[in-house]
Amino acid sequence: MNADGAAGKGAESGRKRTIDLNGDVGESFGAYRIGADEALLGIVTSANIACGFHAGDPATMRRTVRLCAERGVAIGAHPGLPDLAGFGRREMAVSPQEAYEMTVYQIGALAGFVRAEGAALRHVKPHGALYNMAAADAALAKAIAEAVYRVDGSLVLVGLAGSELVRAGEAIGLRVAGEAFADRRYRPDGTLVPRREPDALIEDAEEAAAQVLRLAAEGRAQTVCVHGDGPHALALAARVRRGLEEAGWTLSADIGC
Repeated sequence: MNADGAAGKGAESGRKRTIDLNGDVGESFGAYRIGADEALLGIVTSANIACGFHAGDPATMRRTVRLCAERGVAIGAHPGLPDLAGFGRREMAVSPQEAYEMTVYQIGALAGFVRAEGAALRHVKPHGALYNMAAADAALAKAIAEAVYRVDGSLVLVGLAGSELVRAGEAIGLRVAGEAFADRRYRPDGTLVPRREPDALIEDAEEAAAQVLRLAAEGRAQTVCVHGDGPHALALAARVRRGLEEAGWTLSADIGC
């Protein structure tokens, strides 16, 4: 994901309105199949591929990279906490140094498959609890941003719009993309409703599309996520994409600022 400016600013100045639709994919591992990646990759414009810590394995990583390359979907690394049992969604007491090291390790693992398939790695988006922790913890955010920068300073760092992670990426000189979610509800302060709360997830496609259109119009984000492991992921992604296109948005991974 790379380009020149926020979607909301583009709308206000009369330029073509452009936004990215991303999906978390490659989260199967071993005998376990999670998500309908092949179908979802026909809808989204960029993909965040699990790197083996919270989900994914070498075979899944290779297969998912190849699918993205075949479909012209931008490829991103999706590093998470080392927690297969909890799918990376449980907080762990990791230090900034540990976060740096596990981020470098996972980006490197995926980058190897990307290079082997003749494709390009475009962005990095932390997963789950690591993403949420870095959204609020400036030291953790700085460590992750530094990891991305040192591996490849041309990569785009994706984080929750308005978060510490986005600020850390900007401070170190990375291009960043603020992210909004189609399938998660928000608190009034712009943070996500925790998954442990009963109303955290949006499962209705019409509600998801309406939320995305509102956030896009407000200029809140340059990329919108649909979680690939959700039972309604395909319906939500298809409806969100259709809603954006009907509202005059151009779907493209070539964004970020």
